[in-house]
Amino acid sequence: MDVLREINMANEMTSTTPDAVQCPVCFKDFKPATINGHLDVCLLKSVTDSSPSATDESEPPLKKSRNSAETGPPSPGVNNTVASSSSMAGAPSSAVFSLFQTNKSKVSVQGERNGLVSSTQSPVNKGVKRNLLGEAEPGPGTDNVRSQPSGLNGQNLKKKTSTDLSPRTLLTINTPLAETLRPNTLEEYFGQNKVVGQQTLLRSLLDSQEVPSLILWGPPGCGKTTLAHIIASASKKKGTARFVTLSATSASTNDVREVIKQAQNELRLCKRKTIMFIDEIHRFNKSQQDTFLPHVECGTVTLIGATTENPSFQVNAALLSRCRVLVLEKLSVEAMGLILDRAVATLGIKVLGRDPANPKDQDQSDGHEPKIFIEQKALDTIAYFCDGDARAGLNSLQLAVQAQVSSARPNPSGKDGSQEMLVKEDHVKEGLQRSHILYDKAGEEHYNCISALHKSMRGSDENASLYWLGRMLEGGEDPLYVARRLVRFASEDVGMADPSALPQAVSAFQACHFIGMPECEVILAQCVVYLARAPKSVDIYKAYANVKACLRNHKGPLPSVPLHLRNAPTRLMKQLGYAKGYKYNPAFSGTVEQDYLPDELQGIDFFTWTPSDP
Repeated sequence: MDVLREINMANEMTSTTPDAVQCPVCFKDFKPATINGHLDVCLLKSVTDSSPSATDESEPPLKKSRNSAETGPPSPGVNNTVASSSSMAGAPSSAVFSLFQTNKSKVSVQGERNGLVSSTQSPVNKGVKRNLLGEAEPGPGTDNVRSQPSGLNGQNLKKKTSTDLSPRTLLTINTPLAETLRPNTLEEYFGQNKVVGQQTLLRSLLDSQEVPSLILWGPPGCGKTTLAHIIASASKKKGTARFVTLSATSASTNDVREVIKQAQNELRLCKRKTIMFIDEIHRFNKSQQDTFLPHVECGTVTLIGATTENPSFQVNAALLSRCRVLVLEKLSVEAMGLILDRAVATLGIKVLGRDPANPKDQDQSDGHEPKIFIEQKALDTIAYFCDGDARAGLNSLQLAVQAQVSSARPNPSGKDGSQEMLVKEDHVKEGLQRSHILYDKAGEEHYNCISALHKSMRGSDENASLYWLGRMLEGGEDPLYVARRLVRFASEDVGMADPSALPQAVSAFQACHFIGMPECEVILAQCVVYLARAPKSVDIYKAYANVKACLRNHKGPLPSVPLHLRNAPTRLMKQLGYAKGYKYNPAFSGTVEQDYLPDELQGIDFFTWTPSDP
């Protein structure tokens, strides 16, 4: 009601005819009975058509106050009355637009409106008139041209496609190549056909803009953020949803609640859904993740979370039940080849020994750009060494090419068109330094590798055992952790088939404790091969497991220890029958017939008995 009352006040001051009311947005005259209904339509239309935040909502828009403009004392040549009425008429528009903005400045709408209505507190730029919306009008001696930002930064690159920029620009910007060449459509998204292939359920849902709440789980560089970016691009293009991106490494619970509040306003006023992408969602603790529960449940927001950790352990079960978990696999060498081919084609780099798909594209140089060539073997090296991480592969390619471009000597003739540079395999290897090994000592890969080592030794495959041992040690695993697992394996899987396996494993653990890495790696390798070649027996492991099952499944009180097996250190205990009838085995030359189990368990054999037996 305050908004409409201020609009009517502004219209009374600016209207030319007493029987008509002028709209402060489109400046058309309407009857007083129809102005309210027109304002609802006109304001929403101006928000969706001309608001800067409507074109790029990858992050919650920052609220900008007009009071932040350069202020100064009113100029004698400026009509303060006109400026005051202009600010007052523009206040309702700002108050309505603030519903779609993030209130990070912690300034209330009412306080801002009161500051705009007061002519003494409303700052006016010197020599500038403002219209009813508070926009600056060109005056005498001013150019009606808006200033354009100079230079290229990451934000401007997102608004331009990679094909709009020259290859030299793409190589000299500070933005990583993996971010610059991020795909915008599923046709450019390689390596995850099992999840978003042509015949998958998720692909049909994405094509119809019916995006469910998702948890994207996969290793780094497999395309989690890119898939969310594709969904955002499709949503913005069709205008079906508003996309907001947050990172759990920097966002707080208040930020999440602010976005949810905006989503409620969007759904109520514009009938538009909100898709919230949370990167590294496993960084949120349990209470922070609980913030999403009621809003995901009722459909206020569609949650898309990305994580490299196992959601079973890092995401609340209640939130998992409201989302669908998509497992993105590590990119194959073939998928990495396609990604690198797309990158070199966009950068205008020619691959030696490969026929171009279009003969007309053989030479697209304009005479000012250097010609860059790359060996096919160099691309293959990146595809194999990046370990399925597209981000690492693209950034390695960018590093190798940038190094060659920077080291190229200028042409004495002053023309760059004749320059030719070749990126070789050695340049790529120098940038990579070593193979990119994916291993997380506290994450999913840690348990996967130790499980593979244990099962390889159990299967007597010494080569596979050495490989998984190397994967763990070269990835930075603690050697003592591996040694402890080998001690357990020596008793669990080798057992009595080779009783010396346990002393061998204990000696390996002590040696690793004495000398540490990297010298102890050969000690662990020796122990792993010994255990892999040793005969296997799980009789003791199974027998003790049966004992535990027998104790857990016993009904009623556990049976008492037989009297003849009890110790009798006192006279009273002897009088009670303790140790009565016990046969001391060394006093007999042959086998002694004596019961050692309670009466209820007589005749049981834990090496053959199973809990399912009656």
